[in-house]
Amino acid sequence: MANKPLLEFTDRGIYCAKGNFYIDPWKPVDDAVITHAHADHAYWGHKRYLAHHLSREVLRYRLGEINLQTVEFGETVLKNGIKISLYPAGHVIGSAQIRVEHQGEVWVVSGDYKVEDDGISTPFEPVKCHHFISECTFGMPVYQWKPQVQTFNEINNWWRSNLHNGLATVLVGYSLGKAQRILQNLDLFNGKVYTHGVIENTNEALRRNGVQLNPTERITAESLKEEVRKGIIIAPPSSVGTPWMRKFQPYSFGYCSGWMAIRGAKRRRAADRGFILSDHADWDGLISAIDATGCECVYLTHGYTATFTRYLNEIGFNAKEVHTLYGGEEDTPTQPPPEGEELNDVAQKKVSPPGGDLEGVGGPAI
Repeated sequence: MANKPLLEFTDRGIYCAKGNFYIDPWKPVDDAVITHAHADHAYWGHKRYLAHHLSREVLRYRLGEINLQTVEFGETVLKNGIKISLYPAGHVIGSAQIRVEHQGEVWVVSGDYKVEDDGISTPFEPVKCHHFISECTFGMPVYQWKPQVQTFNEINNWWRSNLHNGLATVLVGYSLGKAQRILQNLDLFNGKVYTHGVIENTNEALRRNGVQLNPTERITAESLKEEVRKGIIIAPPSSVGTPWMRKFQPYSFGYCSGWMAIRGAKRRRAADRGFILSDHADWDGLISAIDATGCECVYLTHGYTATFTRYLNEIGFNAKEVHTLYGGEEDTPTQPPPEGEELNDVAQKKVSPPGGDLEGVGGPAI
């Protein structure tokens, strides 16, 4: 009988039987190793958590008082004789690839990743391995990102134009990752940055963790509307179309997402401007990242898995499609539609503790 693989895909998540731990499990387990703090990878209810130290305060903010061990990049932890170490994924602050080694066999679980240095997350680092588990959220040739400096030039020019035309500026992005990336790349000579409460809560958690972020001001009931309108407002997707956003009228509303590359996506989100900005690798980034690992086999977990698997096999990789519950923080279904079809406005159901403060999951619009 052939030996069992070091990592398996189960109904609870990616499992290491020899080490008796899971990576990003979506059902409660005893030992969970977490790639990053997005809600489709960091679920509530595990007995013990292991993650990178820059995820510590955000995980506690989102999941409550959990039993959490944190480590630095490159530090090795042993679980029942299995070596575990974390390496930068470049996805969001604190995001990590999980390297698992036993008797010379190496697997890497990448979680979500991007290969462009965004100036705030620790840049992606390729890790040599035999088996690589990869996302392919944007695994179609149509998804080719511009350098982010070009996108932020567009955003800063749009903000200046709005100021000139007497419009407030509202820019939407996810509270962990996108919001901080936007914040660190804005031209603050234009004005102050104001934040929705969910985003400011995340910023405060990151600051408690020692992350240096540009200044922001939380929007509260006491905030003066006319002062807020002179700056730029960073808001989560859950605020779109709510009374909270409408109180800043007249405004111009921009949406930051990789899905803005699809025709019709901006219209479906009722946005005035769509900015193509993703915290996931594009088509070329996925291929280059997978190639850099030197892996013998690649497993594709979420995104355009069927199409991307077929393409990788055609160009010489040994690629396999697997099914997981990952995906969702780009405001899309877990499995994107075929090329040419419009996006469905389907939000992936998240699991969070009572009172959890996640955008789109019942958190108050403060």
